[in-house]
Amino acid sequence: MISQTQFQNEVDAIIRNAIREDVGDGDHSSLACIPETATGKAKLLVKDTGIIAGVEFAQQVFKYVDEHLDVEVLIEDGTRVKYGDIVFYVSGSSQSILKAERLVLNAMQRMSAIATKTNEFVTLLEGTGTKVLDTRKTTPGIRALEKWAVKIGGGENHRFALYDMIMLKDNHIDFAGGITKAIQKTKNYLQETEKDLKIIVEARNLLEIEEILETSGVDRILIDNFNYEDTRKAVEMIGETCLTESSGGINEQTIRKYAECGVDYISSGALTHSVHNMDLSLKAV
Repeated sequence: MISQTQFQNEVDAIIRNAIREDVGDGDHSSLACIPETATGKAKLLVKDTGIIAGVEFAQQVFKYVDEHLDVEVLIEDGTRVKYGDIVFYVSGSSQSILKAERLVLNAMQRMSAIATKTNEFVTLLEGTGTKVLDTRKTTPGIRALEKWAVKIGGGENHRFALYDMIMLKDNHIDFAGGITKAIQKTKNYLQETEKDLKIIVEARNLLEIEEILETSGVDRILIDNFNYEDTRKAVEMIGETCLTESSGGINEQTIRKYAECGVDYISSGALTHSVHNMDLSLKAV
């Protein structure tokens, strides 16, 4: 993953772009009927169940829109919530609260859904030692928020983007002329560019795992779309040589069985691409 500074820069860019997109030259609905000097208070109301996420992000949004807005947090990120819970109160300029409302709700609803699904996966893996990873299968433009939500839900972040880790998948391998060539070319590239990036290599079968193991310098092997029996064999073959990761359509019904095969990580695109937003509202009080 990228540094915390880089990550915060991504979050800042999301806020700037989202406000630009939503507000434009002004929130004319509010400007038309609410005096500039009017003040008010609103509450973030939960109308669902799950893990709340995006509270800290909401605070950053309110501060960006109006540094004088005051946020009283009652429930922190990562807390299980139920219908009727109040997460926070925000008070100050009524116009400013309304300007920030939609971005706060859109982000928190999606982040909470991702955190909730991630937490379900984490709970299913309790006692196995296997960690849940996200992927790059995220919504364009808001990846930082979705990966943040995975962390809040108890999961781990995979690489952030194409630039912070080497991941040689089936197409890279085929275009490069095979596994050995792909790995060697990668090692040469890293040496030439003086980049310090971890290398993950995808294997499609046990023969490919054997070939990967013949070349040093691989940090993790991605055991992709294997059945349980072959996953166990792959883990035994790899041993302590490098880390292991399972992926490929793994869901709530199969995730624990794959973990019991002994893999270090299980990655799931479903954490971010297949969730139903948590129902939240921002209501004036």
